[in-house]
Amino acid sequence: MSRRPLSWPPIDPYLLALVGTVALAALLPASGAAADAVGGVSTGAVALLFFLYGARLSTREALDGLRHWRLHVTVLAATFVVFPLLGLAAEGLVPAVLTPALYGGLLFLCLVPSTIQSSIAFTSMARGNVPAAICAGSFSSLAGIVLTPLLAALLLGGSAGGFSAGSLLRIVAQLLLPFLAGQALRRWVAGFLTRHKKVLGYVDRGSILLVVYTAFSAGMVQGVWHQVTPARLAALLGVEAVLLAVMLALTWYGAGRLGFGREDRIAIQFAGSKKSLAAGLPMASVLFGAHASLAVLPLMLFHQMQLMVCAVVAKRRANDPAPQLSAADPGRAEPVHR
Repeated sequence: MSRRPLSWPPIDPYLLALVGTVALAALLPASGAAADAVGGVSTGAVALLFFLYGARLSTREALDGLRHWRLHVTVLAATFVVFPLLGLAAEGLVPAVLTPALYGGLLFLCLVPSTIQSSIAFTSMARGNVPAAICAGSFSSLAGIVLTPLLAALLLGGSAGGFSAGSLLRIVAQLLLPFLAGQALRRWVAGFLTRHKKVLGYVDRGSILLVVYTAFSAGMVQGVWHQVTPARLAALLGVEAVLLAVMLALTWYGAGRLGFGREDRIAIQFAGSKKSLAAGLPMASVLFGAHASLAVLPLMLFHQMQLMVCAVVAKRRANDPAPQLSAADPGRAEPVHR
């Protein structure tokens, strides 16, 4: 019997770029007038990001997916109810395991919307309901524009850089208004965005790298990294590993208990257990301001962890034998709408 070659879990090249950006901020942090200039450009970059998000997201396709509303409600509940509840439960780990600052970042991670691209990719790899994953990710992104800041105001309070009416105004100005403008102009700019998709992808990622550099530069200038020890980082990784394992189990077995079929359970598992780095980093820069560096660290670590773990889970799901279910079986997969 021939042995399959060992395949290493995927390491996102973009995460390497993020790590390099953090290293650059550690070695050459922006301060003084340079920090003000970089901060201004970063603010504009965040607004541009959310304009592009709004212009790319097809509201019609998202609304077409409403016929599979039970699946989408399940994913939204996992993302914006179960995740936050687990985040609140983790407060019991402060200060023995997590510092207050790291806990604030962990709780923020639990409030971020789900991913779109990786949820689709892993659902496809596992032979799940891809159209449902597309719609679930779209709904989560739409809901996150409103729910993530509101949940942050409710649950994080003073941890979010002193959350106030001014913070809400910044969220509206930097996130919601650009997003709505992108939606309003979509019919005129969608073609241009499609033709220049590759170039605009670099704009997206470059903007997020700028946000990371700004946040971590501020952290270096303020000396916040003296609060984090290797032992605390190891503890944070352990807590996040448990969080991811719990969500993968809850979304898979919970969807089964709710009567979803195999293909839908796969879509629910991958869309309901992951968090969006692309949406979370810009939001953190607005919500946390100068305290964003430690706030985004848990999200960056969780991002790579979810990619590695979900790649293994997706491969195993793809090798599962397809269940032979009768038409009367309540767990039978619902038809895929294309």
